[in-house]
Amino acid sequence: MKIKSSPRSAKSLLAHAAFAAVLLSASLVTTAQAAVLTSLRPLGFISAAIAEGITPTEVLLPDGVSPHDYALRPSGLQQIRSADLVVWIGPGLETFMSKSVAQLPPNRVVDVSAIPEVKALLLTRQDEKSHEHGIRDTNESGDNHKDEQYNMHLWLSPEIAKLTAIAIHAKLLELMPQKKDQLDANLRQFEDELTKTDVKLGKMLQPVQGKGYFVFHDAYGYFEKHYGLSPLGYFTVNPEIQPGAQRLHQIRTQLVEQKAVCVFAEPQFRPAVINAVAQGTKVRMGTLDPLGSGIALTKDSYVDFLSHLTSQYVSCLK
Repeated sequence: MKIKSSPRSAKSLLAHAAFAAVLLSASLVTTAQAAVLTSLRPLGFISAAIAEGITPTEVLLPDGVSPHDYALRPSGLQQIRSADLVVWIGPGLETFMSKSVAQLPPNRVVDVSAIPEVKALLLTRQDEKSHEHGIRDTNESGDNHKDEQYNMHLWLSPEIAKLTAIAIHAKLLELMPQKKDQLDANLRQFEDELTKTDVKLGKMLQPVQGKGYFVFHDAYGYFEKHYGLSPLGYFTVNPEIQPGAQRLHQIRTQLVEQKAVCVFAEPQFRPAVINAVAQGTKVRMGTLDPLGSGIALTKDSYVDFLSHLTSQYVSCLK
């Protein structure tokens, strides 16, 4: 006897089929998620070079967003949990990731600040104050930074970037040993390109090494020390907090006395306070982008990032 399907059972079958399709789609999305997840875009530049042709790289923070005072979203938490390898600076900068990363096994994490060779290169606040030639940190910016704390903007050091690449290579090699030849080749190419670019940028920056300037916040210590630049100081330690009146008066005095040729703002933070302080002086206004906003993740993106930052310095200081 032939059994006829009722309209209700047909609808039920369609509903089940639709639900199964959704589950399959979600499964495909999950498996397609990045094998390497970096906290910040510049770390994504380094990871993309090492993982080129092997596995994708994604960045946790949206483009142009600063890690200072960032709040982790549920989608970001899921990204951290599902990634094969998470690369971050460490708890000294991305406090919003600390709990989530602590739950991952060590072989799935690269903590840049914890790399033994990097520890020896960390700059303290005292190091930076001795490097600056003008205004020191009077700590009146309203933050809790102490002199013994480290500058955690580690990706701005070409030397630390190389050590980071080596650490990422080692972790990926552990996770996928069958890709050894490609990983080795990628690391060699990254190191070679970085060495050549470093020499070129050093020559570009040499003519402006003695020229004084102010930056918006203290992100650039490693880059400045590496290339022998002459910062006079910065407006604030924490870019989320406006500098105090005494700091602004000190900066204004130096600008009036023409001790600085440039004041740099940032794409993420364009405070009116910089324009107000520089108004009526001969100082030029420039922009530095410490996060490489808009630069695509490719095998050459880190050296492109350094080159772009160098051009921003030179265009204002030269």
